[in-house]
Amino acid sequence: MIPENGTTALHRAGAAGRWTRFRKNVIKSKYLLLLLLPGTAYLIIFQYIPMYGVVIAFKDFSPGLGIWGSEWVGFHWFSEFFNSYYAYRLLRNTVLISVYGLLWGFPIPLIFALLLNELRNGFFKRAVQTVSYFPHFISTVIITGLIVNFLSPHDGLIGVLLSKITGESISLLVDPSWFRTIYISSGIWQSFGWSSIIYLAALSAIDPQLFDAAKIDGAGRWKQMLHITLPGIMPTVVILLILNMGSLLSVGAEKIILLYSPAIYETSDVISTYVYRRGLLGADYSFGAAVGLFNSIANFLLLIIVNSISKKVNQTSLW
Repeated sequence: MIPENGTTALHRAGAAGRWTRFRKNVIKSKYLLLLLLPGTAYLIIFQYIPMYGVVIAFKDFSPGLGIWGSEWVGFHWFSEFFNSYYAYRLLRNTVLISVYGLLWGFPIPLIFALLLNELRNGFFKRAVQTVSYFPHFISTVIITGLIVNFLSPHDGLIGVLLSKITGESISLLVDPSWFRTIYISSGIWQSFGWSSIIYLAALSAIDPQLFDAAKIDGAGRWKQMLHITLPGIMPTVVILLILNMGSLLSVGAEKIILLYSPAIYETSDVISTYVYRRGLLGADYSFGAAVGLFNSIANFLLLIIVNSISKKVNQTSLW
């Protein structure tokens, strides 16, 4: 048996060896670590440190008393939200907009990338790809301005065309039944080109020899896509689907606020816009924090559930 002092010496030697290897790795990768430093600092300062403020969701927050001086009320604000008149409408609109956006918006970048990958004219392919990126770089304010102008029943291209066809003036932006269609379709147009980049990167990683072998076996382009291309990028598709499910309830408020009005709250009012109106404009900070915390927890649970299902079904997961 090794004496006790010998065991201690071995532990010290092992720790010293690990520390030496760590120092060597740090010195070897010092420039990469310096590149990592700004992003890490940003996450710590703007994402993790402010998380202590979530405690106001359980307090009756008063700016004069501060976070820790305000009265503790527990789950009062959560109960008030779920018992409120607007809770069902907010949850329904948020879920419907998210689900419809996922059902229609998720496949289109994939389909676009597959079609773009089939183009053989290099110049035309690059031109189409570049043009499809442009809407991503247009600000939300300009996008909503374009939507309002195009849908105007008096001088908008789409609005005037619909008026000519139907014979009556139609204002789609004040019709609750049209809001989801307008919001989702404009979002798809704005993001499908940029979202296709990751699929194109995954397509470029597929071994070209697989396609050559398929051609020798007599497989056409459709069968090559079905049996080589799609299986080759399926792990990427699953990972992106999991990430999208993890933000299913995170419908951004900016675009909706610029498009909606009280006349269409029935279909356009979502959790984030209600939090903005009551939490910020109404200065009800504790209520807004409570609803926002519920939204984040729901997204987190969805991410965990979908990731677990994916891991069991096809062995592809985030962790």
